[in-house]
Amino acid sequence: MLFVLLQWFEEKGHQIENLDLQLRKLHASVDALIHHRKELSVSTGAFAKSCAILGNCEEHTSLSCALSQLADTEEKVEHVYNEQVNNDFMYLSDLIKDYINLIGAVKDIFHQRVKVYQTWQHAQQQLVRKREQKVRAEMAGRSDKVAQAVEEVNEWESKVNRGQEEFENISKTIKIELEKFEVTRVQDFKNNIIKYMESLLETQQQLIKHWEGFLPEAKAIS
Repeated sequence: MLFVLLQWFEEKGHQIENLDLQLRKLHASVDALIHHRKELSVSTGAFAKSCAILGNCEEHTSLSCALSQLADTEEKVEHVYNEQVNNDFMYLSDLIKDYINLIGAVKDIFHQRVKVYQTWQHAQQQLVRKREQKVRAEMAGRSDKVAQAVEEVNEWESKVNRGQEEFENISKTIKIELEKFEVTRVQDFKNNIIKYMESLLETQQQLIKHWEGFLPEAKAIS
């Protein structure tokens, strides 16, 4: 049973390390996407202002109206881009960052388990050494040393038992909590990805609506 548990932790440890690496790469990509969208929003706003200025200077009436309408459309598009940046943060960037922090906490717990295991192993090594000292004292006929050795053996036997119990308990607890966490993580990611995809669809629908609204004005240029 203990071997199976140790094997589970070894495999899960590799999975956690890989998940941490992939989440960090994904977070970097999302940050790059957000930076691109922000630049696009700024450029769109600048273009809208230029169109507005040009529309005010244009003497051709229909062209002037079209440029003014284009400026208004670009302002609406800029707003849509800004909204999408907020959605990028809310549904992706912040979510991934939270899970990177959670994975960090899981790794800390794994390290704590290793420390408990090392303490247990140290106690076992000390017990072996104390038993050897007891045997040597018995063979030498040193009754005073034997009594002390027996006391030390008993002490380290207790430490070994406590260490084993603590290690098994922390291992079982971590396994149970991590399995719950994985179920929650998958569902949480699913819900946020669905919301994110819906936000992308809404963004595209708004862009189409704004540009379709501008199209008649562009066609009206004579």
